[in-house]
Amino acid sequence: MSSNAAELYKLINADPEKKQDLFRQALQNPKGAMQSICALGNEMNLPVSEEEVKEYLSTIDDLDTKQWLIKARGGL
Repeated sequence: MSSNAAELYKLINADPEKKQDLFRQALQNPKGAMQSICALGNEMNLPVSEEEVKEYLSTIDDLDTKQWLIKARGGL
């Protein structure tokens, strides 16, 4: 399923509005943002678990993503 996490990340990253919404949610409610990511995966027929998302994000070598993770670390 890690390929689902990668594909879902690409789709979220390609949608600036969705990406911004998730970023804002992560700042206020990191756990809720993770739940939203997993729900979005289910809606898009790309199911992922919280652990798969965490694992995938840890492999990303992208400054913006790393900043997001630093700010959202509490729920991730």
